[in-house]
Amino acid sequence: MRSIKMKKLKLFATVLAASATLMICGCTNHNAIVTVNGDAITKAQYEKAFDAVADNSMFAQMGIDLKKDPNSFLHLMIKDRVVNELVVKKLLDQEIKRRHIKVSKADMDAQLKSIIDKVGSKEKFNELLKQNGVSSAQFKKDLTDEVKIQKLVDTLAVVTVSDKDAMKFYKDNQDKFKNPDKVRASHILVSANPEELKAKIASSAQGKSMTEDQLKAEVDKQMAAQKAKAEKLLAEVKKDTKSFAKVAKENSDDTQSAKQGGDLGFFGKEEMVEPFSKAAFSMKPNTLSGVVQTPYGYHIILVTDRVKAGIEPFDNVKAEIKDFLTNQEKVKTLQQFVDTLKNNAKIEYNDPSFNPAEIQKALKEQSKNNPALMEGPKSAKE
Repeated sequence: MRSIKMKKLKLFATVLAASATLMICGCTNHNAIVTVNGDAITKAQYEKAFDAVADNSMFAQMGIDLKKDPNSFLHLMIKDRVVNELVVKKLLDQEIKRRHIKVSKADMDAQLKSIIDKVGSKEKFNELLKQNGVSSAQFKKDLTDEVKIQKLVDTLAVVTVSDKDAMKFYKDNQDKFKNPDKVRASHILVSANPEELKAKIASSAQGKSMTEDQLKAEVDKQMAAQKAKAEKLLAEVKKDTKSFAKVAKENSDDTQSAKQGGDLGFFGKEEMVEPFSKAAFSMKPNTLSGVVQTPYGYHIILVTDRVKAGIEPFDNVKAEIKDFLTNQEKVKTLQQFVDTLKNNAKIEYNDPSFNPAEIQKALKEQSKNNPALMEGPKSAKE
């Protein structure tokens, strides 16, 4: 089920990418590198959008500086993409304005709730924004633009997916609906990470005067205290496993699951850190673990249910498949509409270096000089 679920987050990823790359404001034709039906895209806007992509891409994570050489193959690829995105955004903005498409507070609230539900929680949502360097205000602005685009698409075509269509997709893509072995478990966490404790102690007034040996001794002491706390809680729930939810709510340092009495829901082996998974998958339902240590601290685990690997029943995923196929058709409709807008638009590349034809010419020249650039990654066997 993972692949189709990931595709359901496409809207969120699209909006997040827009927030990171298309922070576009109104402007005049002064210093325009491109004009779209008379509306300007400035070099400053392009640079801001390019920097956002370069700083947040997988290349940045690999330590590759895309801005270092403006004639490099990767730089030109990103340049081509960013220019196209800026032009498309401008065309869609113009069309939305022409059609007087508005977004209400109710529209925004519903879309934001849908995204947060798909991500898992408001905390996870905020963490994703932070990881991508996007402020809440900027995200809401770009989400407004995204909702306007959705409304525009809704005016272009009515997309209907039948049960028959959904069943065909289900039968043709059985691998997408395979479920691994899963357990459902609750836990109580007593936080204890040696590195975090050491940093906290070292930054305190007392810790600043400690030697390395003294620091280690203090960390060991606090780790032992946290383990003793976990063992005490384990003894308490062993007396009455029905008290587990209450004890978790009152004592667990995992505040998110504590609200649900420690319940983590169903999860596969790969979804948790190894010591936790190893313990949980070795247990029978309605049994308690001992104290289990992970990088997060000390856990007490109560396994409440297990399901064997298999194919998810159609009825469980029918609505999800329909949503996916509907979104797929909407994306296709929007792409066709954008192509039409481009064909009918007056797009002037005032700076030739931003003309897609010139960028493509430079890319071909680069690939001619270095054919390896056009090859896919080699397999581990080669």
